[in-house]
Amino acid sequence: MRNPVDVLIRRVDPDVPIPAYGHPGDAGADLVTTEATVLAPGERAVLPTGVSIALPDGYAAFVHPRSGLAARCGVALVNAPGTVDAGYRGEIKVIVVNLDPRESVRFERFDRIAQLVVQQVEKVRFHEVAELPGSARAEGGFGSTGGHAAVDGTDGTTGGNRYASVVSDREGQ
Repeated sequence: MRNPVDVLIRRVDPDVPIPAYGHPGDAGADLVTTEATVLAPGERAVLPTGVSIALPDGYAAFVHPRSGLAARCGVALVNAPGTVDAGYRGEIKVIVVNLDPRESVRFERFDRIAQLVVQQVEKVRFHEVAELPGSARAEGGFGSTGGHAAVDGTDGTTGGNRYASVVSDREGQ
């Protein structure tokens, strides 16, 4: 078992609880909102968490959605996971969207809205080359490994790694 990473935290809102892990072994510490708000179907908002942090160099924090909010309320994070870089010192804010087509979602002050996962990250040096080495996957992506009727073509579609374009969707094709 490794020692915990020390992260400095500042309460932007003096009453906000410090992010905490719900259960032993949890990867993410709960973030709450400091603002009550109501999201109509399809609406999004930027919710403040009342905290800012200073991560050690070589670390980043990632704001992940809460599965319970997604399953019960249709709430998702627009840029999941959101990235908090080691040099960022501002308040952590969470961009939420209500994907439920019929019901509004209400958030009260100090409702849990996301989870913060802190991870060690590597710095890389990029080396430009004319060709990349081969691999078993090659350029296959976007469902190229199958495993779902829509991807495998068993629902009448072409399957493979093909995907619909935004232009086709707009034109109803």
